[in-house]
Amino acid sequence: MNFYDQLKQEMEDLEQSGLLVTIRTLEGPQGAWININDKKFLNLCSNNYLGLANDKRLKDAAIKAIEKWGVGPGAVRTIAGTMKIHEELEKKLAEFKKVEATLVVQSGFNANQAVIPTITSEEDAILSDELNHASIIDGVRLSKAKRYVWKHKDLNSLEEQLKQAANCRRKLIITDGVFSMDGDIAPLPGIVELAKKYDALVMIDDAHGEGVLGKNGRGIADHFNLTDEVDIEIGTLSKAFGIVGGFISGKKQLIDFLKQRARPFLFSSSLSPAETGAALEAVNILSESEQLVNRLWDNARYFQQKIKDMGYDIGVTETPITPVMIYDEKKTKEFSFELYEKGIFASAIVYPTVPKGKARIRVMISAVHSKEDLDFALEKFEYLGKKFSII
Repeated sequence: MNFYDQLKQEMEDLEQSGLLVTIRTLEGPQGAWININDKKFLNLCSNNYLGLANDKRLKDAAIKAIEKWGVGPGAVRTIAGTMKIHEELEKKLAEFKKVEATLVVQSGFNANQAVIPTITSEEDAILSDELNHASIIDGVRLSKAKRYVWKHKDLNSLEEQLKQAANCRRKLIITDGVFSMDGDIAPLPGIVELAKKYDALVMIDDAHGEGVLGKNGRGIADHFNLTDEVDIEIGTLSKAFGIVGGFISGKKQLIDFLKQRARPFLFSSSLSPAETGAALEAVNILSESEQLVNRLWDNARYFQQKIKDMGYDIGVTETPITPVMIYDEKKTKEFSFELYEKGIFASAIVYPTVPKGKARIRVMISAVHSKEDLDFALEKFEYLGKKFSII
């Protein structure tokens, strides 16, 4: 069997096991409602928490940036030079996050790969929550440091691993701020306390915390009033900010070092001027008002209370991420398909994204959903919950 026949066989195996991913093609912008195959669907899949992906203010800012700076950066910043607009965004993000400096890279995924292998070596230890995002896992794989995995949110387990890593030169504790599949929040105060006790660094990937937690959506460190105690924050511009890109926040000394050694910064071009201009406007909007963040939380509380009252299990979420637990993989796929038939785009989340037997419909609430939108969804969930004998 040649290479392509092998790939074909593996794809057929995925389809037969119910694990083949279906990718829908959108025929317009992200929003509360989207167009697929000339039909409108209520969008419950997007990480566009604040509805900024199609906000006129961001679109206008992107157009202005193109008119002034063109459409591309030319090459990597260390070779072709850094455009002033990139520096403006980094300065604005640092002010927003209340840190000394930030570095913008191509994505949140790349941000983890920029930091983890750059600041660790075989003399060091990385201590990672077992449910950390794939971008953290891949960043750790690129490092030669010793690896210690601690049980999810279990501070006793973390302390046990810190004791085992006691003789390492540098100890780096890494956790998601908000865990994207369950919506629960890292126990940051306890992590910081253990980091001080064992002389460790704290690194947070706050992809699902920015624009959601903290004052004006500044993230989990601000939420717990621990900004000064967190050494490294990884952020994304691809979710609540509504654009694409990632950034690293921390001390100026750290950022200066990453500019010299971080491979995603050194060997890949930066954001386009359009993305950078739109990101600047997003930061301005969040800095000036909590309106969108408050609306997001109002919508989340409304939907979550209603769906719990129906009898659904939404797990341990502490954020607008709402995992509607179905548990059975095949039933979850069928449930998602029937939602789609009724005008709701809400994907099935199954193994290997979550463990076997933990399948769910992950509902992503947005600030731009109206109460009428949410009631439309709740009506369909109630009908299907009874049909599938879930509630």
